Amino acid sequence: MKRFQWSRILDELWRLLLIIIGSVLAGVGFALFQVPYNIAAGGVSGIAILINHFTGWPISVMYLLMNIPLFAVGFFYLGRWRFLFSTALAVLIFSVTTGLFNQSLPAMLPEWPITNNVLLSAIYAGLVGGIGGGLLYLAGATMGGTAIIGRIIQVKTGLSLSQIYLFVDGAIVVAAGIVFGWEIALYSMLTLLLSGQAADFVMEGPSRARTAMVVTTQPQAITQALIAELGRGVSYWEAVGGYTGEKRTIVLCTIYRPQVGDLKRVVAAHDPHAFVIIGTTQQALGEGFTELRRN
Repeated sequence: MKRFQWSRILDELWRLLLIIIGSVLAGVGFALFQVPYNIAAGGVSGIAILINHFTGWPISVMYLLMNIPLFAVGFFYLGRWRFLFSTALAVLIFSVTTGLFNQSLPAMLPEWPITNNVLLSAIYAGLVGGIGGGLLYLAGATMGGTAIIGRIIQVKTGLSLSQIYLFVDGAIVVAAGIVFGWEIALYSMLTLLLSGQAADFVMEGPSRARTAMVVTTQPQAITQALIAELGRGVSYWEAVGGYTGEKRTIVLCTIYRPQVGDLKRVVAAHDPHAFVIIGTTQQALGEGFTELRRN
């Protein structure tokens, strides 16, 4: 019982650490690279940049205030207290980080912005912000804003998040184009795309594994060779060719990327007429690969 409680406590502390680091990184990327050039790459942060342009109101304060009504909606649809605590903490840290950086860095640094290249700013805004967002997603939190809206619409309509974000964030990018010019809109779209890619990379990691499907008439020989030479588990099942009607066996094996050449060599040695499909596997969890965890 005590071991279980300590495990839960450590998991929650790790989740809290991810939220803090992710929020700070997202705030740094936003304040350093997006705000100086009005790169409104979607989300409530993009809306805050647009409003700041006309009113001069602090972006960090507007970001926090606009998220408050969304917390109430998300509370009922997306996980109640666990959701509220995680997302509210992320939003608060992001807002504080953004406010501190926007106020202090221009006075502290000899040159502001840190780069005069808008393209570099757009790229690093996407990468740094995406890494921060990915860490938040790993912790079960979000940056609030359109993420809350998107999740609720997904629950209600069944639409994919990518479609929802395309419409919601796309509208904000178009508004940025109207206000700041279409070149800034193009940079904003680049930031938005890179942010999604970086977040996916953080959540899923680099693809280290490959999954091979071998259609063969020599399943036993290939199975034994793969187990003996590659040290990998194998599954297989019977199949019938749709054109020939002949019986074949499909052998399934997941391997590490450097083992692809060995697998092809093993199959060719035991059945040169086999049909082999090798595909990229984003994640392989369980025995022989990454440990499968509850959190």
